[in-house]
Amino acid sequence: MLPAALPPVIPGIAPWFDLAGLGVFAMSGALAAARARQTFVTLAFFALVTGVGGGTVRDLLIGAPVFWVHDPNIAALCLVMAAVIWITPVRWWSGAALDWFDAVGLAAYAVYGAAKALRYGVPPVPAAFMGVVTACVGGIIRDVLAGEPSILMRPELYVSAAALSSGSFVALTVAGVPPTIAAIAAALAGFTLRAAAMVWKLGLPAYPRVD
Repeated sequence: MLPAALPPVIPGIAPWFDLAGLGVFAMSGALAAARARQTFVTLAFFALVTGVGGGTVRDLLIGAPVFWVHDPNIAALCLVMAAVIWITPVRWWSGAALDWFDAVGLAAYAVYGAAKALRYGVPPVPAAFMGVVTACVGGIIRDVLAGEPSILMRPELYVSAAALSSGSFVALTVAGVPPTIAAIAAALAGFTLRAAAMVWKLGLPAYPRVD
């Protein structure tokens, strides 16, 4: 059981963490469709599925109302992100810029997912896993739909960065650290790990082949 004094959710900055992750992931979904030269309808679909996929699975697992069904602004934001990709040249997003935005969204969304799970009474360890689900499932769905290798099948430190963010937030919150400070510290930890992985090409060791 969680301590009675455990803060139920990140105050104040929670919506910004949510929107940061949602917007970046929606944009990455639309970009995947754009690179495949699809129609705007497909871009919009990819943006929505990628943006809300992780949060939808999280809400279903923790017994919360599915967030985007009850908030008209969420779907609208995904459509705006799809429109941004549609009207701008793909070369604008083909470099490292989107990867850095994605790193920010990954860390923020992982923290928000863990915080929402705690709010709904989920114990600490499953709450940390809910942060990873929130941050990563949308990208997994995007990759499957686009026919690209899933982020789960890559050695790069991506899921690990999400786990660091969500796990750090839960640990700090349970330890009594004010939730806003815990959220910022946890998001910075996950972003730093992801940034280091991109800069220095860090990755987890692969399973050793046994002949």
